[in-house]
Amino acid sequence: MAEIKHYLQFSDFTADEYAWVFQRAAIIKRKFKAYEKYHPLADRTLAMIFEKASTRTRVSFEAGMYQLGGSVVHLTTGDSQLGRAEPIEDSARVISRMVDLVMIRTFGQDKIERFARHSRVPVINGLTNEFHPCQILADIFTFIEHRGSIQGCTVAWVGDGNNMANTWLQAADLLGFTVHVATPTGYEVDQAVAGIRSAQSYKVFKDPTEACRGADLVTTDVWTSMGYEAENEARRKAFADWCVDRDMMRAAKPDALFMHCLPAHRGEEVEAEVIDGPQSVVWDEAENRMHVQKALMEYLLLGRV
Repeated sequence: MAEIKHYLQFSDFTADEYAWVFQRAAIIKRKFKAYEKYHPLADRTLAMIFEKASTRTRVSFEAGMYQLGGSVVHLTTGDSQLGRAEPIEDSARVISRMVDLVMIRTFGQDKIERFARHSRVPVINGLTNEFHPCQILADIFTFIEHRGSIQGCTVAWVGDGNNMANTWLQAADLLGFTVHVATPTGYEVDQAVAGIRSAQSYKVFKDPTEACRGADLVTTDVWTSMGYEAENEARRKAFADWCVDRDMMRAAKPDALFMHCLPAHRGEEVEAEVIDGPQSVVWDEAENRMHVQKALMEYLLLGRV
């Protein structure tokens, strides 16, 4: 049996593979906008396992799979009991005999890695505490749509050194751009978790406005990610100066874009005037989750069509 290709973190693909996926995403999106039927995954089934709740991840994967002609099985924590009622390894062996593709949104990266090692079909990371590769896939595709190649550009990350930040660093390392990282003290990116091979692709700033200076893209996330709610009050105080505002956007390039993976809290991590302003592309970014994930699923199941 041929080696199975999984998508568990951004570094799982090469730059050449990303070029292909972005090209396919553009083609598939054009077909969608033209109401052109495209069913390359007819008779294929995607299992979606959610241990963390989601709006965009569920809708984008489920709608995307149906649009490609396939079917979807939706499992929540209560349905799947991943790693509780039976070992993760056994769940992987069983589920992967019944479907063609598995997407998992869970807490620890170790769970999805263990599942993938015992799966007979490709496994996609829909989000873990450590990484969010599908979101950065959508973000970079959105940047390409609006500004062209991201190679050589500067992305300013303002906020928590979380799964999004880790994934942005992997993307910069692989695709040849730079990330300016500004996080409050105590919330820095963990280089070991991100798995960065070279420190040349990112710079750390104490001042978030300075991190945004000259950036082509400014992006952020909520101050308190799912699973860290107990830290909410402490984080509100620590992140008080890390709200992306008009001053930060003025420090960036005049044509800089603003992105947010959503859901957003206006007045916390971003001003309403920024997320609802002319430089914001968050709605294109949200829609593009579906299109790039369709290209991703096509590639994992069919290769280069």
